[in-house]
Amino acid sequence: MAIRQKSDKKRASLLNATMKLVNNQGFHAAPMSKIAKMAEMSPATIYIYFENKQDLINQLYLEVKASFSAFAFKNYNEETCVKESFKQIWFNIANFKINQVEEANFLSQCDNAPIIDEEIKREGLKHLQPLVDLWERGKNEQILKPISPYLMYAFSIYPLAFLTNSHYKKGCEINDERIHVAFNVAWDSIKL
Repeated sequence: MAIRQKSDKKRASLLNATMKLVNNQGFHAAPMSKIAKMAEMSPATIYIYFENKQDLINQLYLEVKASFSAFAFKNYNEETCVKESFKQIWFNIANFKINQVEEANFLSQCDNAPIIDEEIKREGLKHLQPLVDLWERGKNEQILKPISPYLMYAFSIYPLAFLTNSHYKKGCEINDERIHVAFNVAWDSIKL
C-alpha cells in the first residue's frame, strides 16, 4: 500500500476554506464536508492533515496568530522609547486589521467564541509577548498605568476591532485623521 504524500498546497487550501466558512457562516455551520467541498477535495483528505475539525480550527488559529504577530512586530525595535514602540506596534495591528480582513475576522471570532482550545489560546498568546514586555517596561519606567496586560489590551488594542468592523460596514470610514485620533485615544487609555 502506498503512503500518501502531504501537500502544502492542499493543506493551505483546507485552511483557507475553513477560514472562509467560519467567517461567513460560523464555526458550527462549517462541517468537514463543506470544508472539503470548498477546498475541492474529498472529506477523507482532511484527515491526512488534521485529526479532526477541532485540530483543523486550532492549527488555523495558530497559523493566523503567527501571521498576525509577524505583522504586528514588523520594524519593531525594543530599544525605541515606549510610546514610539507602542505606536509602531499599534499601527501595524491597525494595518493588519484593515488589510488582512479574512484573517482579522477569523481572529476576532476566535476571541469572542469558545471555538479554540484553551491550551491553544495560551500558545497563541505567546506570540504577543513582545507587546506584554513593552507594557511591563512602560510600567517599570512609570510611563504606563500599573494595570494588567488584559486591561491594556482591552482599552488600547481591542477597540481596533470595533473600528475596523465599522469601517467595513460603512459606518465609520477609517482615514488618516481618524486613525491618528484613534491611536492618541489608545495611548491616553494606558499612559500614566
